[in-house]
Amino acid sequence: MHRGKGMKFVTDSRVSINNRMPNKSKDYSEYPGRTEAFWPNFLLREWMVGAVFLIGFMTLTIVEAAPLQNIADPTNTSYIPLPDWYFLFLYQLLKYQFAAGPYILMGTVILPGLAFTALLVAPWLDQGIERRPAKRPVAVSMMLLGIVSIIFLTWESVQTTHWDTIHKQGELTMNEGPEIDTAAKGYEIYSNQSCVNCHGKNLEGGAAAPALVGTQKTEDEIYEIADKGVGAMPAGQYEGSDADRKELAKFIASYGEGGENNK
Repeated sequence: MHRGKGMKFVTDSRVSINNRMPNKSKDYSEYPGRTEAFWPNFLLREWMVGAVFLIGFMTLTIVEAAPLQNIADPTNTSYIPLPDWYFLFLYQLLKYQFAAGPYILMGTVILPGLAFTALLVAPWLDQGIERRPAKRPVAVSMMLLGIVSIIFLTWESVQTTHWDTIHKQGELTMNEGPEIDTAAKGYEIYSNQSCVNCHGKNLEGGAAAPALVGTQKTEDEIYEIADKGVGAMPAGQYEGSDADRKELAKFIASYGEGGENNK
């Protein structure tokens, strides 16, 4: 008779139990090779695998810095969008006639949805307790089909993509522009009036304000804008004297289109 089988234990709730047994993993000796304790056997192995991948990922990010590209330009219709490498198989799917054009819904929703749903329900389609691949034909077949499809489509995408064009269009180009005379009186006014907060210390502009280098505004127009504002810039931003406002307008205009300092 196996230990514990066919035996019933009856306790009296009025009798206190002083010698409680510590928490121990269940005895799985009756199921050799079929199952194991979740703690610590299974969970520890999962943690170790996760730690290896995490350390490897961190090492790659340290050794190979992420490449920088140009700022996105929504007006550039010639730009060829390209997803990251782990989505190339879906990108390649859209190149086939049956999943593009009038059938774009097939390539973007139906086929990927069916594939991921099949992998999601695979554990319920094959509920066998065996762990050997040969004994799990449904789950193993679906997983192999998914892996082979992803590898093939990714390889096809790599082979058919014009990488020279892709890399060239994303090259980061730095437009240094003219050297700003920070010792000029106009620049001192520019800084004191907090223009630098929105337009940048080198008049390069920012997310909330346009660049002043190469501006097409005339000196008189800049003089008026400094007081009355324009677009998202409200009126009353300038708080200095009239003479300083003229000096500020002259300074900014000198770096505008055709200005003496815009060379």
